[in-house]
Amino acid sequence: MNETLPPLPIVKAGHPALRRPAAPIADPTADEWRKLAAQMVASLREAGGVGLAAPQVGVEARLVMFYVPPHRITDRPDDTVCDLTILCNPVIEPLDDEQVEGWEGCLSLPDLRGLVPRFQRIRYSGIQLDGERLVREVGGFHARVVQHECDHLDGTLYPQRMRDIRSLVYADELIAAGGLT
Repeated sequence: MNETLPPLPIVKAGHPALRRPAAPIADPTADEWRKLAAQMVASLREAGGVGLAAPQVGVEARLVMFYVPPHRITDRPDDTVCDLTILCNPVIEPLDDEQVEGWEGCLSLPDLRGLVPRFQRIRYSGIQLDGERLVREVGGFHARVVQHECDHLDGTLYPQRMRDIRSLVYADELIAAGGLT
């Protein structure tokens, strides 16, 4: 079956799926998850984002996808380019206590940006759609995008992590003020 599946609409803040913990996936190799992942990839590409979690398309399941393009990596040696990665039941472990604030946006909060503290170094693991376990240790933007997407699985949106809600701004205003490129 090589049919192209249509993208799913991305839900916005306030949708019930974004407000509560998602259910674990019992069998990541089941066809339903491959189908959902294919539709989520189409949604991610259409929206132009770098990550998406199943609750963002209204599905309360612990599935995330993300990638790290070359222009997003930092100068940290553990911040690496990453091809599209799809994980079920991901787990994050901070590798130290260092947190850094950085600007984040979210496809479920269109046009907004906020300064969000995140752990700089993490180990993440999860089960891929072929049933294989994946474990990586990463830092910088790579660590940030994984933490952001996994927050969706716990019903958390990035403004809930912000230290100062006054840094929640519209992206075009931030760009106009020279604060984001």
